[in-house]
Amino acid sequence: MNVVPTRWSLMLVSLALTLPVHAEVKQAQADTVLLEFNARIAAAPSAAYDAIVHIERWWSSEHTYSGSASNLSLSAEPGGCFCERWKDGAVEHGRIIFVQRDQVLRLVAPLGPLQARAVNAVLTFQLAPADGGTSLAVSYRVNGSSVSALDKSAPAVDGVLSEALQRLKRLIETGKPAA
Repeated sequence: MNVVPTRWSLMLVSLALTLPVHAEVKQAQADTVLLEFNARIAAAPSAAYDAIVHIERWWSSEHTYSGSASNLSLSAEPGGCFCERWKDGAVEHGRIIFVQRDQVLRLVAPLGPLQARAVNAVLTFQLAPADGGTSLAVSYRVNGSSVSALDKSAPAVDGVLSEALQRLKRLIETGKPAA
């Protein structure tokens, strides 16, 4: 079991991508991290929302425990699971806590190795009509004790989420998550 989080952590650290999705580490301290991402999507909010809830179509297989994004699912209702299930295991990556179709989707989601640190993490997708398309704002707030050393994880988490959101943007605009 230690192999998967280590592989995931190494992939997080190895990401050094320049992406059209604007990302910013707004706060990084030992006990808290706040990441914000903003993008303009050339599609209506309803199309963007429909893509978000089909996470198996845009999340990278490299950032899964099973090695396949096709094992991911997201049930967009309060209490719904952002889960990954495969032959010999399963993991709850997050739980839906707020849904407003075509506008907001919020999850409690301590992703990847953060889960083992007993932190609280909230991932919010906000959509709004903008210039014939959609403004997508995503925030990821993680809080824990100071021994969580979240500031050291911030760049890696930022890299994974930046990649994921770039894949989401490409999927919405081109029908394919990869370039």
